[in-house]
Amino acid sequence: MKIGLAVSTKDALPSAYVVYRDDLGSCIDRCAELGYDGVELALRDASQVDVQRIKQRLAATGLEIPCISTGQVFAADHLYFTHPDGAVRTRAIERIIDMIRLASEFNAKVNIGRVRGTIHSEDTLDAASRRYIDCVCQCAYIAEPLGVELLVEPVNRYEVNFINNCAQGIELIRESGLRCVRLMPDTFHMNIEDASFRDAFLAARDFISYVHVADSNRLAPGWGHVPLDEIFQILGEIGYNDWITAEILPEPNPDAAARQAIKFLRSRFSRDVIPLATTVA
Repeated sequence: MKIGLAVSTKDALPSAYVVYRDDLGSCIDRCAELGYDGVELALRDASQVDVQRIKQRLAATGLEIPCISTGQVFAADHLYFTHPDGAVRTRAIERIIDMIRLASEFNAKVNIGRVRGTIHSEDTLDAASRRYIDCVCQCAYIAEPLGVELLVEPVNRYEVNFINNCAQGIELIRESGLRCVRLMPDTFHMNIEDASFRDAFLAARDFISYVHVADSNRLAPGWGHVPLDEIFQILGEIGYNDWITAEILPEPNPDAAARQAIKFLRSRFSRDVIPLATTVA
């Protein structure tokens, strides 16, 4: 199991759930010092990344970029897949395709979380779903030949009103019929929307490709009441042995949050082995 941390650039929105907002090379160096295996890049635009420089920092530190997240495309630029205006949807697709091409440089996945959008008051669920699937298919047309997976992240109802739980995410993945479209559960959102962690993970076992962790208060793991040891045991039972990335608030300060997350997660996951779910904090 590999452990990652979500980071971003200095100009990241306050609403971005990242620990470090800094020069991306510096973020990589800091995460390497703390013992992480990789960094997830939360981006607004692919142009924010100097590909060759970041590859140099990755080579120097041994870290990876497992995923590029795109929530700021929705939050900052209001571009998303369910928008009633086709021109807005086209711009959203173009932005995500740029992210896909960037991800292919790092063998990374692309999280299409909040960029999926919302259901407008004048729309129906069916109309929003059709727009969403059409946009995802256009992105997948580029992603699949490049070997890039697109990650559907269920997000709680207080942030968006579309694809809130794992079952809804799986349904739309099935409807799309696309091999490169996968599920990314997030324990923070699941704690709000999924009635049972066990039932949700078991039902999603054939779809999960990446996992976000945060505690019940969006703080570092171990600082809330999400039953993370139970969740890690379930992940072991379903054979998940890939990335676990902390997408958390930088509270009480970035270094404290990053240290707590790696301390907690490394006590459960030794490098490259299945979870040690019985370890106590």
